[in-house]
This record gives sequence, structure tokens and C-alpha cells, in this order.
Amino acid sequence: MLTDEQVGTFRRDGVLTVPNAVTPDQLAALRADMDRWVEESRAHNGPYGETIDGRPRFDVQPGHSEDRPALRRVSAPTEVSAAHREVMANSAMVDMVADLIGPDVRLHHTKVNTKLPGAATEVQWHQDFPFTPHSNADLMTALLMVDEVTVENGPLEVVPGSHNGPIHSLWHDGVFTGSICPDAVAAMRDAAVSCTGPAGSVCLMHTRLAHASAPNRSDRSRTLFICVYGAGDAVPYGPNPVPTAHQGLFVRGSDSGRVRTGDFEMDLPEPPMGASFFTQQEASGVDPGRG
Repeated sequence: MLTDEQVGTFRRDGVLTVPNAVTPDQLAALRADMDRWVEESRAHNGPYGETIDGRPRFDVQPGHSEDRPALRRVSAPTEVSAAHREVMANSAMVDMVADLIGPDVRLHHTKVNTKLPGAATEVQWHQDFPFTPHSNADLMTALLMVDEVTVENGPLEVVPGSHNGPIHSLWHDGVFTGSICPDAVAAMRDAAVSCTGPAGSVCLMHTRLAHASAPNRSDRSRTLFICVYGAGDAVPYGPNPVPTAHQGLFVRGSDSGRVRTGDFEMDLPEPPMGASFFTQQEASGVDPGRG
């Protein structure tokens, strides 16, 4: 259970990192699955597998090869891993989420983002809410650190307090870039901080918080199991960008049959056609160092 001080920190900053969000056994099981998926990826030349909407489940970075595997995304891992299902529904991490957006909490989607040693994958500045619009913004992105996350291996970078600012458009000159415009990034990036911690920690992030991440410049992996949850009265306004058979599952509380709306407006996203939104950002041509 989170302390009042931790809850206050999250309300102020829109982000909170907490250790020991899973048990040692749960963490070991997640790592075993990840090791297996990396080994399996060596047999493939590009994205592979299939999710419920027909897109590839496993996404690999350009340059991936048998000798230098570059697996970077597993979509809806809870559909193919009992260990990931267990953590998604039955872990201390979920209790923390309920402390912040509960008591009724339902799953929206899950994914694994990994950066193997030397991986060039970087994520440009964006907010999650424009990708997953709902009737209100009580959505939580829980980023579980399967590996230790350091400043060298591509940590999440966030701008504390930006969840209380504007919802930035991810469209520029009629093109969906999946990223905040460079001018807006330049105005806030000096306030950015890195979210680091030992394996088993969770970074709890508000859906409107501006964030990005750099390449992994170390010789160690950086894997995050990411679960996106919504308050029970937050209703989706569009299709799920990472559809899963478990969408809508109540992991805490129950369905009240009510909807709550917030006072905001924003542009709707362009649904991803490839294995992940990485391809949308890469195709945009926006310099990730500036936007």
C-alpha cells in the first residue's frame, strides 16, 4: 500500500518509482520468458507471430539478425505467458495502481519494451493519452523494471508535472508522427529526469505525462513489462493500439456501470499498422533528440 507521501508525490509529479513491486519468484519468471523470446527471435528476419488483430506480436529493430538479436517489443504478452498474466493481475504493482486510480481498476493493454545491449531503439517525446483516449484521464502506465534500469541503458525520461499541462498533438503538417512537436519539447526538456531503479521496481506514470527514452548505450539489457490500466469509469474513445483478449478485465474492484468524463479535447490518433508505434515514429522523420 502506498503512503500518503507517495500518493502526494504522484499527484504533484505525475510519476512515482517504487521498489519491490513483484516477488522474487514473479520477477524470475518474467526474466525466463524474456530470455526465451530473445532466443526464439534469432530464427526470424523480421517481425513475427500474430496478435488478435493480425499484426505481429514480436517486433524487432532494423538490423536484427541471428548473431545480433534486436527484439524490441512483445505485444499483449499476457496472452502467451502465464507469468505475465500473474503479474498483470496479482501483484503488489496492481495494488499500487489501485491506490492511485482505484478502487475499480481495469486493464487496457500490456506490452514488453526491451532494449538489448547496444540497441539503437529510442522513443521520441510523447504523451500516452493521445494514443489511448478515454472519457477521463485516470489512466496509469505501470512500467515494471524486469532488469535494473540505469542512466546508461536507456531509461525512461520524464518531465515531472507535465501531466497538469496541455495535451500535445501528435499530428504535424497533416502527418501522424506519434511525437510532440520540437518547439514544445525544447520548452520543457531541461526539466526532464530519468526514472531508474533496481529490477522489480515499478515506475507509475500518469497517462498525460510527457516522456521519452534514449538508446541503450550499455552492455546490459533494459526490459520493461508495461501494463496500462484505467479507472473503472474511464471508457475508451477509440480502438486499442495494442489489442488484447484481456482488455476490460477488472483487476481490482468491479464494474460500476458508470462513466465519468473530463474537460479536455485532443486529436485522435492514427491506429498503428505495423508491429508497434516505433514504426510510426521512425517513419515521421522527426529528430528524436528534439521532438
